[in-house]
Amino acid sequence: MTPSRTGTATLPLHWGKAPPWLFNRMKRLARQIMIIILADFGPQELLARLSDPLWFQALGCVLGFDGHSSGLTTTVCGALKEAAGDMAHETGFFAAGGKGRTSRKTPDEIMSWAGDITVAPEQLVYASRMSAKVDSAAVQDGYQLYHHVFFFTRKGDWAVVQQGLNYDTRYARRYHWLSAQLPSFVCDPHAAVCCDAHDETLNLVAAEGDENRTTSVHLAAEHPDKLFAEAEKIIELGLPARHQITRQDINPKKLYSIFVKTYEAQSTNYEELLSLRGVGPKSLRALALLSELIYGAAPSFKAPVRYSYAHGGKDGHPYPVARDVYDTSIEFLREVVNKSKIEASDKQRAFKQLAAFYARGER
Repeated sequence: MTPSRTGTATLPLHWGKAPPWLFNRMKRLARQIMIIILADFGPQELLARLSDPLWFQALGCVLGFDGHSSGLTTTVCGALKEAAGDMAHETGFFAAGGKGRTSRKTPDEIMSWAGDITVAPEQLVYASRMSAKVDSAAVQDGYQLYHHVFFFTRKGDWAVVQQGLNYDTRYARRYHWLSAQLPSFVCDPHAAVCCDAHDETLNLVAAEGDENRTTSVHLAAEHPDKLFAEAEKIIELGLPARHQITRQDINPKKLYSIFVKTYEAQSTNYEELLSLRGVGPKSLRALALLSELIYGAAPSFKAPVRYSYAHGGKDGHPYPVARDVYDTSIEFLREVVNKSKIEASDKQRAFKQLAAFYARGER
């Protein structure tokens, strides 16, 4: 079954790391799960599942991490990345990136696999950079990205799992991308979204904001002196009560150097404008507001935005991780993989038996 949703998941911010004994087991179990999905369904299906926030959350619970914790994202991605790297040459499934400084190594890690893929690695580097740029600059929801993992296949299909933090609310938000369901980097790039939270968000890649994007590109190509003069007028106008736009954000003197850069670039579309280095949240907000005030092209403020435990959770919720049961799961899945000649129906029967085993254990 291929998931039909990709998008975001919002999680409470938790500190700390998974203990080594748990992470080692998570990596081994993740490896067996990946092998089974790759063998039975193919790499595109694994990408599709990773891009579904609900399936990803369930995977983290199965691996033994607390389902409501922001730490699930970084730990599960770390386990998947290490597991994928151990067998990438054989499976043709790769992972790059990570948390903090490691996320900035994503382009180099993608390029390191250039000899194993059949597409130009620069295309994948661009996809990695643009997905991060959209969620850090074009979707302005108060979450600062700090984690970015890029999964890709030998043929160039890819998925992204990245996460941002909001220190004021102490929540983290995870963003999922899937190349197979990507209409455009700048028009509803998240194929769909599941979340209960509805907050104020300046969403510059929403479908209904197309006129604002077009106008922003037009303004960005204007001489900076003209934009400077228009931006100065905004100071006298009184702004809408939206926390995404403040007088500091549209300080014309600070924006002048960016306007010079956009003028020199003469971008022909919003994706080109967004891809320019140095064009970040403040300059995009200023262009969006100018587009609304001068041409009446309003931006969108629609947010692009809901598991169970098999082995327990690292913090003891709903119960401590049962190490012996966890090890049994790893061995069971390894045995299933080794018996690759059995019929699919027999495999499904085996997994049903495993589910019944856990049900008895929980009772």
